[in-house]
Amino acid sequence: MSLLATLTPGLASAATAAPAAPAPPAAPAVAPPAQYTGQTPDWKRCHTALPADFQCATIKVPLDYAKPGGKKIDIAISRFKAANPAERHGVLLSNPGGPGGPGLGLPAELDAMLPAAVRERYDLIGFDPRGTGRSTPVVCGLTPDERPWPRPHKAKTFAKDVQWAKSVADKCRARHGDILPHITTRNTARDMDVIRAVLGEKKISYLGYSYGTYLGSVYTQMFPKRADRFVLDSATDPGKAWREMVRDWGPEAESAFKRWTEWTAERSATYRLGDTPAKVSRSFWDLVAHADREPIVYGGIAFDGALLRGAMRPAVFDARHAAESVVIFKDLVDGKPVPQPPAAEPVPDAIISSQWSVLCGDTTWPRNPFTYREDSRRDAARHPLVGDHVSNITPCAFWDRAVEPKTKVDNKVGALIVQSEWDSQTPLSAALGMHRAMKGSKMVTVKGGEGHAVYLLNRSACADRAVDAYLATGELPAGNVTCAPNPREGKGKSAAVLPVLPRSPLLPVTIG
Repeated sequence: MSLLATLTPGLASAATAAPAAPAPPAAPAVAPPAQYTGQTPDWKRCHTALPADFQCATIKVPLDYAKPGGKKIDIAISRFKAANPAERHGVLLSNPGGPGGPGLGLPAELDAMLPAAVRERYDLIGFDPRGTGRSTPVVCGLTPDERPWPRPHKAKTFAKDVQWAKSVADKCRARHGDILPHITTRNTARDMDVIRAVLGEKKISYLGYSYGTYLGSVYTQMFPKRADRFVLDSATDPGKAWREMVRDWGPEAESAFKRWTEWTAERSATYRLGDTPAKVSRSFWDLVAHADREPIVYGGIAFDGALLRGAMRPAVFDARHAAESVVIFKDLVDGKPVPQPPAAEPVPDAIISSQWSVLCGDTTWPRNPFTYREDSRRDAARHPLVGDHVSNITPCAFWDRAVEPKTKVDNKVGALIVQSEWDSQTPLSAALGMHRAMKGSKMVTVKGGEGHAVYLLNRSACADRAVDAYLATGELPAGNVTCAPNPREGKGKSAAVLPVLPRSPLLPVTIG
């Protein structure tokens, strides 16, 4: 009997559940198949609740670009035409993040937020990436209990974690086995190039947030001569997609936690969590220990120590948010009344399903469950806040092997990378990785800036000006730019509270 069968009965076949055939070589980046470039979109008003000139259409693309005559899938696209045709430069495609985030409605938001000097130059083009929204969606039928991720590693629950990961992969394969291998970033980049051709454009400009930065970088790698002005806001590290990018959240959270303890200690009169960083840290870890003995109920959720740690991870990147959140939990332990959070909305099955499709389909993850177990143990010791969460097993361990190798991004295409120093979702180190991979890029860093996504979100007027100038003129800054964040509005407590369930840091960014 194998070690796997001994320690996790009933899962002896799990480590070999996915096919082991090597991935074939990547298909070359070529012009879109001719039978798709001549489509004429049937533009219609997107919705009666939206402006009449915000139009939507559906085009066809091949499910498998290696077999363009085979099965076709839908890609939903949208547009706002340029505000000033005389000044029109071209099209600006956009992506709000994810993976798993629909982008069809993003132009309607950008239309109201972009400055006139930018807005008048572009047709704003949105689209739901393949597998999402109205673009032949992937919906695996996951229950609410199957959707939360990352999950903490515990020795006594690891067998259940393995069962969960395998169950999710099996459900997705059962429903969408023919589609899943082709829901990848590379194919979405190819879809973008079909959109470009259908719109009659020689090049596209692009605004991508979070995961959308990876999508944008893959497009520049596959179609470098068709990339015009590319803004990559809150960037992933393309060299670490995807498991190592996830594991990086462990050490990055420790840095943010240290900064938070220092910030909070300087404000001990306000938060009363300690007048030294060590005392502030102890206040939090005392709460974790208490929650492990007796879960703390907040917002209808019973927080044990692991769940509290997971919820704290994104909070510590916003020091005030984290301090106020810890005070709430401390008051709950002390029996004091606290403000209740709004009801939590479960992450839709469609978003989680399409997210796993891309994360697992882009690259081949380790197959042996005990790789995750050992990594989780080591990372928990090194990075105690969430090291065990971000290294634990995922459905990707049981996914079919990737159809194509991961894209190596290494080019000189011009792009502007925009980044907050303290971004919980895509940390500064990831943006620096993107900057190294895209050698023609320039970088705008908001020093001391907090929050995920920068441009148009009132993070930094300096950063917004840099992006505006690039989109309006096509001229990148002469060198990298360091900006200051906008001052916070108001001096009272923020309305922010800890999320009542841990959410994936790769979930889509909402603009506005």
